[in-house]
Amino acid sequence: MKTAFIFPGQGSQYVGMGKDLYEKFNEVKNLYKEASDILGYDIAALSFHGPAGELNKTDKTQPCLLTAETTAYTVLKLRGITPSAVAGHSLGEYSALVASSVIRFKDAVKITEKRGKLMQEAVPEGKGLMAAILGMDKKGITEICNSTVARTGYVAPANFNCPGQVVIAGEKEAVEEAVRISKELGAKRAVILAVSAPSHCKLMTEASSKLNDFITEQKIAFNAPQIPFVSNADASFIKNPDEIRKSLIKQLSCPVLWEDSIKTIYDSGIKIFIEVGPGKVLSGLMKRIVPDAAVFNVEDAESLDMAAEGIKNIQS
Repeated sequence: MKTAFIFPGQGSQYVGMGKDLYEKFNEVKNLYKEASDILGYDIAALSFHGPAGELNKTDKTQPCLLTAETTAYTVLKLRGITPSAVAGHSLGEYSALVASSVIRFKDAVKITEKRGKLMQEAVPEGKGLMAAILGMDKKGITEICNSTVARTGYVAPANFNCPGQVVIAGEKEAVEEAVRISKELGAKRAVILAVSAPSHCKLMTEASSKLNDFITEQKIAFNAPQIPFVSNADASFIKNPDEIRKSLIKQLSCPVLWEDSIKTIYDSGIKIFIEVGPGKVLSGLMKRIVPDAAVFNVEDAESLDMAAEGIKNIQS
């Protein structure tokens, strides 16, 4: 049976991620060295030992998470497990593009560090906010955001993660107002997220433009995907390198259509999914989007063995 690899986004990072694979595979050590040489600091030390406060800085989180995901992908290939499609949630899209050979790993390291800096600079600290709304549908949350904009300030849906889970982003007071209204109208939960920048909304328009300029200045090449790639800004398979680049730039200031992206992959006939990288955030969402899909995660040697055995049993 065909398998899709899905790569998590910011928020999945933790101190210690990638350490087990680093200790067991020379190929992983090489990737960490390559990333460290590009960035000018030891990302293995930061990823494995922290401190958490430093790892959670957006411009550090993004290349560190990209490297952890790329190393997990590398060891899957070493075990002979390859995908028939790839997709990534927000930042994870860069790992998906590396996996499908659209961009080189070293270029993705540069882009993600710059992306993190631009996101941090786009909105002054304390002025933006993101929140997860649980237990309401897309239409209801969109209407709440629209009514809040008219009264309080800018807020909009940022991530359509799965049925009953939508993340909103915008100006601090407007997000807080939308959270309050959501609770009044019956949301099961409305949680302010511990993120430093309100991504995937129009507050990132300038950052998106500057990221495009950076990619142009660095002469970063985009190639046709060697593995079918689904863009989370469009929830569709994209083959043309120029269109992939446009979707990547668009993604920063537009909602992540994760639920629809997974359905696009599932409807193509793929029923096995592997979350490649730290944590099980995406695995949890999968249960709500396509409950009958087989889902595994790979972040260390133990989970690699479990995924390999699980896929073998399904295919035998």
